[in-house]
Amino acid sequence: MVSAPSTEIPHSLDLVIDYVNTLDPDEPDDAFATPEGLGSWLVNRRLLKASDLPVCEVDRREAVRLREALRAQMLTHNGAAVDDKAIAALDEAARRGELSVQFRSDGSAPLAPRAEGFAGALAQIVVPVAEAARDGSWQRVKACRAEDCEWAFYDRSRNRSGVWCDMAVCGNRAKVRAHRRRGAEEQTG
Repeated sequence: MVSAPSTEIPHSLDLVIDYVNTLDPDEPDDAFATPEGLGSWLVNRRLLKASDLPVCEVDRREAVRLREALRAQMLTHNGAAVDDKAIAALDEAARRGELSVQFRSDGSAPLAPRAEGFAGALAQIVVPVAEAARDGSWQRVKACRAEDCEWAFYDRSRNRSGVWCDMAVCGNRAKVRAHRRRGAEEQTG
């Protein structure tokens, strides 16, 4: 008997999913539309200290670049072509945040940023990605295949075949479109 995948999202990947979903492509809402919005989001998630505020417009653009690089990687997990610029953006966030293994007296050796402030905050977003890449669970984090959605989600299907964030919404829309397209082709063909 094969057991179902755990409902818990490993390696704090839910933080990465939440980060990408700060922009809902279906809505005009973008939590990072302003430096203040970005700063608030990072402080609320304890990635940045309130004393490190305010963040500036350059920081906001860097955060959006990382968000879209993560989304591009999630789309790759759902069949899109590899985006080398996205990979470079993840590398840059890790480098600026000085990600490194930090050995501790309790025997643990977590990956953590050495940089503080904004660079360290963005590097903390990359940590779960690096940890999950080791065991393959990062490939389960996808962006919805529907072009008008691209909502980030964790694929809990047994065979990692999930392509839509919600089968009842995006999956149904895709099936209706395909059905209509086949009907139109039959009428013209």
